[in-house]
Amino acid sequence: MINAAVQAQAITRSAGYAFGFLDTRAKKELRRSMLKAVCIPGYQVPYSSREMPIGRGFGTGGLQLTLALVGPADCVKIIDQGTDDSVNAVNLRGFINLTCPGVQTTTKTAEATLIQTRHRIPEAGLREDQILVLQVPYPDPLVVVEPSEERRKTMHGEGDYARLWIKLYEDMVHFDEITISHRYPTRIASHYVIDPSPVPRWDVPKLHRAPCLYLFGAGREKKIYAVPPYTDAVPLTFDDIPFRVESFVDKQTGKRHACARCGATDSFLDEFINDSAMRVYQCSDADYCNDQLEQQA
Repeated sequence: MINAAVQAQAITRSAGYAFGFLDTRAKKELRRSMLKAVCIPGYQVPYSSREMPIGRGFGTGGLQLTLALVGPADCVKIIDQGTDDSVNAVNLRGFINLTCPGVQTTTKTAEATLIQTRHRIPEAGLREDQILVLQVPYPDPLVVVEPSEERRKTMHGEGDYARLWIKLYEDMVHFDEITISHRYPTRIASHYVIDPSPVPRWDVPKLHRAPCLYLFGAGREKKIYAVPPYTDAVPLTFDDIPFRVESFVDKQTGKRHACARCGATDSFLDEFINDSAMRVYQCSDADYCNDQLEQQA
């Protein structure tokens, strides 16, 4: 491993940039911020977000965390809304290949030690030796009820989420259910409430007592927060109204839709119209779908 690291450093020096693109001081600051975020689960740690060769909003926060953590022995997977083949995922993977010589990339969840994702958490359960980095556009769940960042900091410190509860109650009054479809506010370790990134409600229960480390990076907002392994992560719900995830049940038949490709009925599904103008459903997680097909072969 040491020889591989030395070789990687020599290659990157000759190419004119540091291993992992970021300079040493930037990586140290990011790692210190990540350690603080792990020590205080759910707390939004400010950091100096660096300029990256991609537009803000395309995952600069998540990419900075990935580049600060990655080493020559790592295997990296990039996901964008469940797939490895989107423009965003392909370009970020290419950037890592260019700036991190010797680091392997993969499309297999089980092979990866470091996973960067946008809008989804893999269907397959993650392990203790894996880290999941989530790209985050808006890190603070209180921004919908309080415009002042200074006031929001005080509210987080005091655990004052009354106005967030009122918003959920208003949803119940107007629509007879909580209508938040993604970015569902989730309480971490019985204190801080986080925005779990724009993942669907289907993915929120995966945060609870998970064996892996979840890191959240918001480049534009310059915030990092974390859900450490085996930490309580509970979505905000009323005692008499249980939290529910997407069901994908056909209202006419009462049966759950299955993936048109692999037949899975236990995964999050994307809905689209095929060439025959028919509404079909397919697994959002492409790797999970492929695994199901391989098991059936």
